[in-house]
Amino acid sequence: MTAGQAPARPFGAAPLRRPSSVRRTTTIDTSWPDGFGAPMRMVARGRDLVTDAEGRADAIAEQELVILASARREILAIGSTPPLAGAETLVGARAGGASRLALAEALGDRRGTLAYQLLDDFAGASLVAGWAWSRWTEDFAAALRRAGAQANAGRRGAMVGVCTGFAPGSSALTDDGGADHAAQSATPVGPLDRPDDPEGWHRMTTQDGAPGMRRARRLDLWREGPDLCADVGFQDSATAPAGGRIAVHEYHMTAMIDPVRMTLKAIAADPHILPYRECPGAVSNIQRLVGQGVHTLRDAVLSTLAGTLGCTHLNDVLRSLADVPTLCAALEDAA
Repeated sequence: MTAGQAPARPFGAAPLRRPSSVRRTTTIDTSWPDGFGAPMRMVARGRDLVTDAEGRADAIAEQELVILASARREILAIGSTPPLAGAETLVGARAGGASRLALAEALGDRRGTLAYQLLDDFAGASLVAGWAWSRWTEDFAAALRRAGAQANAGRRGAMVGVCTGFAPGSSALTDDGGADHAAQSATPVGPLDRPDDPEGWHRMTTQDGAPGMRRARRLDLWREGPDLCADVGFQDSATAPAGGRIAVHEYHMTAMIDPVRMTLKAIAADPHILPYRECPGAVSNIQRLVGQGVHTLRDAVLSTLAGTLGCTHLNDVLRSLADVPTLCAALEDAA
């Protein structure tokens, strides 16, 4: 990355699965059947896959959710396959603190599961989803104002201090303190899956011919000596008018975890694609999490890396490590 530029280095396809490992993959694909400003249809899919010592794969959990959400990011309807008891109580919750509180109350006993991860990610995925229209709309900022969508981000559209990228004086800000959409960087990206590892990802929906947004995650977990090792991929990408996909966020993260205490021993994050040159500044602050229990990270990340200490989307990557204790139990089947 050249000084003064936003990172634009696509990570590429997922690495090959390791023997004796567990891989969790999730996607949330968003479309707008009735056009910009209308409710969004979000198809969330995920799978937990155990790979044994001989390389054989076994899916131990799969989940699909279909969420209809308003332009204000309120859940209007939700369906699940297989059925998910309690999910219906989330109808009416607005994305963010409200949806996460409602989720904790309804499914708190299922923290760490695939379904919980998908529903927790509704907040972040719905926040960034509208970005898909920025490459399909001539004046995206004006379109946001007409639709009243600007109020979905920051503090009713005021972005100063929301995160590292929007720290005071950032190039990401307009004169009135909003996000400068015209200055955002985006990078063409290729497929996440790979022909030489056809089981590396769960089945994904096809997005083409219209604005569509995808949040994709991958978490690999394996043992290395006495420690647990995690390798995490994260990408927010959209369909492009000229074909293919363009990404606005992409991180790669590695972590080492004490399997007895379930505490974070080491962590590193590499920002591959981000919209503004200031965004990578949050990476150095993640060392504040070392020593914390991974099961606490869904909440601890938000308090430890609040405001300009963190990146909204890097925080989302970090929070997924809270699922390690649950996935660790599946490693017994991978031996």
